[in-house]
Amino acid sequence: MSGMNGTNGARGRDRAGAGLAPAVLFTVLWDALADLLGTAAAATLLRRAVQRASKQHPELSELAIVRESSEYRYTLPSSWQDGTGDTRHAFGHLVAELLPLLEELTGPLVIRHLAKIAELREQGIIRTKEDES
Repeated sequence: MSGMNGTNGARGRDRAGAGLAPAVLFTVLWDALADLLGTAAAATLLRRAVQRASKQHPELSELAIVRESSEYRYTLPSSWQDGTGDTRHAFGHLVAELLPLLEELTGPLVIRHLAKIAELREQGIIRTKEDES
């Protein structure tokens, strides 16, 4: 998938029906970060998280975020479209690497905002400390 704001429509559910495919979840995450921090900051933070998470999930090296003219575009691993393989775990690991970066830069502010997004909260992608208690 490439695009700045694209969604996966009818193919948004993974094959097991357990939830949204990682491609859809990434789009939700990207849009929220871009709205809050701007596209340049979102791209930088996500690239850093991808770099860290790809050590355990090599398929994340297929995730590319590039600047074209004045817009950022991303290309996701092809397996993220239908949720095959270990894609949900890889996406979860990507988010796990992203959260400390967000915490360091913004404190709990951005993470709290992300936790209010139904798709991320309901899929268990973003949890607040309140959720864990």
